[in-house]
Amino acid sequence: MSDPIPRDGLSPRFWEKKPISKLSRKEWEALCDGCGKCCLNKLEDEDSGEVALTRVACRLLDDDTCLCAHYDTRHQFVPDCIVLKPSNIEDHLYWMPQTCAYRLVYHRQPLFDWHPLISGTPDSVHAAGVSMRGRTVSEFDVADDDWEDHIIDEPT
Repeated sequence: MSDPIPRDGLSPRFWEKKPISKLSRKEWEALCDGCGKCCLNKLEDEDSGEVALTRVACRLLDDDTCLCAHYDTRHQFVPDCIVLKPSNIEDHLYWMPQTCAYRLVYHRQPLFDWHPLISGTPDSVHAAGVSMRGRTVSEFDVADDDWEDHIIDEPT
């Protein structure tokens, strides 16, 4: 496979050449594939630690774009939103989507062909059917005790 066309001045395949702790902020942010899965509410079994994915989305997730509607100011609206960083990724791997580039790069696994850094287009994640586009319900529309009714398998 040939190198993808560099986007926004990023070096081709930077994620394979640098340790995760050495990525610039721009490189780190570029790893996000825009699937929207990290913005889904999850349920964790207190006994087993198993994490179940629900289709109940954070109030800030735009269901059409699968992006946070207020990414830079999200903590003003959702104070407990996790800021994933190279320094804390290990603490959050257990709930991250299986297809997540942060998880894959941490484990030194290749990105999927549909990842925008490989395909060259942000729409490839949606075309591959891996994103949550059109599949979510707002957390405002579901009572807290009904989230179990919305458990889903991760689209992969």
